[in-house]
Amino acid sequence: MSSPAALTQTSLIADALAHLPMLTRQVQDGIHEAINGNTQHRQLLEPWQRHRLRFVEHFEQALTPLLAAGARGEDPLPRRTPRGVDELSLVDERQALHDVSLAQVIQAVEDGSRNELYQLGNFFAALRGTARARKDDNPLRPGVFAHALQQALSWPELDAEGHYALMRVAAQPLSKAIQPLYTTLCAQLRAADLAPLIASRGLSQQSADQDRLRRISRAYENLPGVHTEPATLDGLARRVDAYNSRPQLLGALSEGKGRDLLTRLYDQILADPRLLPPVKALLARLQVVVVRLAASDPSLLRRQDHPTWKLLNRVGSHGAAFERADEPRLQDFLRFMNACIDEVAAQPRPGAAQFQELLDRVEAFISHQARQGGERSSIKLASLERERQREGWLRVLAEQIRDQLAESPEARTSALLRDFLRKDWTRVIVQAMVEHGRDAPQAQARIELVDALLASLRPLRNEAERQALRARLPALVQALNQGCESIALPAARCKALMDELMHLHGRLLLGPTGQPVAPEPQHVPPLDPEAQLQALLSERESLQGSRWAHDEVDRSRLPTVPVGLYSSADAAASRQALNQWIAGLSIGRWYHLFVQSQWTTAQLAWVSDSRQYFLFVGQDGEERHSLTRGALEHLLSHGLITGLEDEGDMVQRAMSTLMQDLDSSNTP
Repeated sequence: MSSPAALTQTSLIADALAHLPMLTRQVQDGIHEAINGNTQHRQLLEPWQRHRLRFVEHFEQALTPLLAAGARGEDPLPRRTPRGVDELSLVDERQALHDVSLAQVIQAVEDGSRNELYQLGNFFAALRGTARARKDDNPLRPGVFAHALQQALSWPELDAEGHYALMRVAAQPLSKAIQPLYTTLCAQLRAADLAPLIASRGLSQQSADQDRLRRISRAYENLPGVHTEPATLDGLARRVDAYNSRPQLLGALSEGKGRDLLTRLYDQILADPRLLPPVKALLARLQVVVVRLAASDPSLLRRQDHPTWKLLNRVGSHGAAFERADEPRLQDFLRFMNACIDEVAAQPRPGAAQFQELLDRVEAFISHQARQGGERSSIKLASLERERQREGWLRVLAEQIRDQLAESPEARTSALLRDFLRKDWTRVIVQAMVEHGRDAPQAQARIELVDALLASLRPLRNEAERQALRARLPALVQALNQGCESIALPAARCKALMDELMHLHGRLLLGPTGQPVAPEPQHVPPLDPEAQLQALLSERESLQGSRWAHDEVDRSRLPTVPVGLYSSADAAASRQALNQWIAGLSIGRWYHLFVQSQWTTAQLAWVSDSRQYFLFVGQDGEERHSLTRGALEHLLSHGLITGLEDEGDMVQRAMSTLMQDLDSSNTP
């Protein structure tokens, strides 16, 4: 054990490394006992027996370099998130389960060692000179051990569900094994006479947070001896009147020094610790206009759904999502808002309608800004979504083309042509869908070419139809060649098709009455090769009704990526709640989510048409997170994603705090 005089970050980590063999064996024994003693884990018994003897080695191999990085003063788990379109990766149900299991292990350790982690966090924050303790300052935080555990338990024979189940089993053994280590390290802190340091570090902020939470909870909970009236404008107005009517304030009120409800409420809004200084300055500018509105609109102080409060909440929630005042997106938003405030302030008598219009403009600006920030990534993600639908589209289109060929007499003239359309051209159509979109003009053109090709094989009735066919053939051949190139069709197969079409069209063009006539080989005029390569796709309409371009095509049969189901969603109520929450996701809103093994704050920037894929952009504007719907459902059902506005709006927090302040002032 290190002496008090030598107590440093390096010495604490060295002691942790010394405890590592004992800790690892305790985790190994705990996992073994949990799996052997529970029939629910029978599916884990065989793989555990296979890997049990090497668990100690694998866990230490995974944990040692992380602790060594901490000893060097580095972060053992540096933040690494996809940045920009080139690093975009999709978080699907498997990755979401990976994140969920990691979060549950971290939570189990934190629950078992909360006091010790608080002391260690303050110590490492003091060493770094930071104003307040953050979890990432602690190189021995639970996440470091949880990551090593996850790596040690990543066995190839386990699927995502199996690995998730194994991590849940291992959570408590790790929590129990690591608690003595944390206790020992904290004892060293006390022996080094660092108790005042670790107790006071960040104490003011912690006290403020606890006091705020206590006051907010008292506003909603039925605590003995505490007024339980909900925080409403009417209730708050009565409380302010009661406060202002106290004898000691009568003199101040008679002199016009009494503070009205709006002033007090706005003071609490501007004191919100979640807001950056420029956002507070913006809200302070709005206060002037709000005060003018209150003088002419009495409903402002009676209606909590007044557009003014909605506007303040929207501005506050959006501004609170940013960590840095110099973030370009925040600066753009502040410039936009200041211009809007100038317009409203210039009006002689602003009313609720003006604030509603401003709220609509703010929503539109935030949504447009979010879409713009994620545009390049959303294009790639949309392509990725379509790529995952390729096989389903191929099945449906092959079915529909087969039915179309069965109804077409022209298709019966050539087995090679039928085989090409069913197999190769189906791939061509789907390739265009994947590249450009299911309903994109490029995909529609290749769908319509099926009709055009079959129409070109109909018997000709007169010379005019013969000339029209001759004029259409170069574009038709060019479109076929382009389609074949898009899927890299072998040259031999492409040539066989062109030779077949040359033969079929040659028979039609030589018949004087429009009936197929078998020409003598020496009299068949070859088609101009250059005409076959003309870059033109002019023929969009077919002589027969297209079963692809009109209403009879059942687009709903084109499948989307299936959503993974899990046990908690079996109940109808749970499924309905999940559906409602995801349906309520709105572009431009901010969310806290645990993704890629870490907590982050990100803005929803894009949702696919099928609402199966979602793109989030982080606080610095370059961070990207793309998730499937199934991944979101996993995170939601385990409490690992929440909207910033779900945590309580800014005005409601201010009302709750003000009510408790008034209660405290009235208490003898």
